[in-house]
Amino acid sequence: MVQGNDTPTSEFLLLGLSEAPELQPVLFGLFLCMYLITVLGNLLIILAVSSDSHLHTPMYFFLSNLSLADICITSTTIPKMLVNIQTQNKAITYAGCITQMFFFIFFGVVDTLLLTVMAYDRYVAICHPLHYKIIMNPWLCGLLVLVSWITSSLYSLLQSLMVLQLSFCADLEIPHFFCELNQMSQLASSDTFLNDMVMYLATGLLAGGPLSGILYSYSKIVTSICAISSAQGKYKAFSTCASHLSVVSLFYGTSLGVYLSSASTHNSQSSATASVMYSVVTPMLNPFIYSLRSRDIKGALRRLVGVAAL
Repeated sequence: MVQGNDTPTSEFLLLGLSEAPELQPVLFGLFLCMYLITVLGNLLIILAVSSDSHLHTPMYFFLSNLSLADICITSTTIPKMLVNIQTQNKAITYAGCITQMFFFIFFGVVDTLLLTVMAYDRYVAICHPLHYKIIMNPWLCGLLVLVSWITSSLYSLLQSLMVLQLSFCADLEIPHFFCELNQMSQLASSDTFLNDMVMYLATGLLAGGPLSGILYSYSKIVTSICAISSAQGKYKAFSTCASHLSVVSLFYGTSLGVYLSSASTHNSQSSATASVMYSVVTPMLNPFIYSLRSRDIKGALRRLVGVAAL
């Protein structure tokens, strides 16, 4: 990648969420707390699922992978942001920026695909309960997770390679707290038509496609729940997918909110602030949603804490 004057570009500047000096300690403390809560909460979910034999089911297998992706996506962006605030240095190397963009796309797409896989799992559990163990066998569960991770890695690699082909002008300031794909394309001085087309097409396939699958699964789930005669049966069936539905609503609600707000305001700083919701807040809240709504998770966490105390 080169600048417009053919001088190799060595670094970008991440402007962050605010340039006000008095807000930097507040932002540092706030994001440090959010990061620690995210890592600890999701790590507890992973440990609880792996240590408790009662949770060795497809739903919790997918949940542990989702928790791992949430830890990784926040670790991709927040530590660098904290270092920049602490050192009062906004610079990020060219290689570091490309690497950060690669892993953010990678784990973001993994999140999207895993939520779709979890919706399919709930669909099979509620609509085909007698065949659940046959359909959701360990081989299929492992394959679904493997395909999710491989698809995400291939897409993030494609986008990173395409950004490597771009040249940039002298203005290398990114009005964001991490190297975001759209912001990188806007900084380019070369033609980004092909990059934009690939980005929009991939967004339709890897965001619209999974969302359509989730909506289809839940339309079938709602139909099956309505066909249950007893109120207790309806409540039990709904409770098995309530946590996942809450996480999906939070993830897609914040993501679409960021996209629509940035499209209407065209304010990069506002978009960066709004993106905190889906890139930081959502991964932090996911463990609380599952642990508060799932008695199995709460029981496993109590046993895990008890063993640690002993």
